[in-house]
Amino acid sequence: MRGGIVNWICHVGPREVGLLASLALSLTTGLAAAQAPQEQVWRFDQLDTIDGHPTHVLGHPQLIETPYGKAVQFNGVDDGLFVDNHPLAGASAYTWEVIFRPDADGAEAQRFFHLQEQDPASGKDTNNRMLFEIRIVDGQWCLDSFASSAESNRTLLNCKLLHPLGKWYRVTAVYDGKTLRNYVDDEVQGEGPLDLKPQMPGHSSIGVRINKVYWFKGAILMARMTPRALQPDEFLKLPPKLNAQSSK
Repeated sequence: MRGGIVNWICHVGPREVGLLASLALSLTTGLAAAQAPQEQVWRFDQLDTIDGHPTHVLGHPQLIETPYGKAVQFNGVDDGLFVDNHPLAGASAYTWEVIFRPDADGAEAQRFFHLQEQDPASGKDTNNRMLFEIRIVDGQWCLDSFASSAESNRTLLNCKLLHPLGKWYRVTAVYDGKTLRNYVDDEVQGEGPLDLKPQMPGHSSIGVRINKVYWFKGAILMARMTPRALQPDEFLKLPPKLNAQSSK
């Protein structure tokens, strides 16, 4: 059998070689497409799954009604959700958007969304991660965004731009392959150069940092993770209000 295959390979003509090359290209292209990151939209309208991903629930986060639909509320003490998925793994550029409401009386430093790479051999967390955080200053909040890979990392924190607590906002981090920028609604909060390599698969935490510190007090409605850099006019908008009598 083996000799027959060898003889066939030695005597194939140009047509057969072309067919083999086409088959190899198709397989390679198909594999690359299967591994390419896809846009994910996570709606926080239930506690047991997010966008089809089962959750690991910490504490007692609450499903609440808001003017924009259901959301998950975190108490800032021990509430969190973990998901065994890193939605921006493999992305060389990305846009990460979150619609959320930071509430009063939370800690000074809070991590409300964390995407974490894991070592495929050991399953342990690496130093490569992406984070959304807030800082409370004089009864208001400012946005803190962080991303790292290997020796390159960037923190974007500008607490000269403060925002009232208890309101709904869309926060966005955009990486175009060279520069990381972050926004509150459509207003740029900061930017800086970054050499961010595509991250390997991992997991995510919502309402707390992945190592269960810096708990978030507030609510999260939805998030969208897109594996390309979007322009501000492409950003998420707050959904239409359901009715004026819904709770905050």
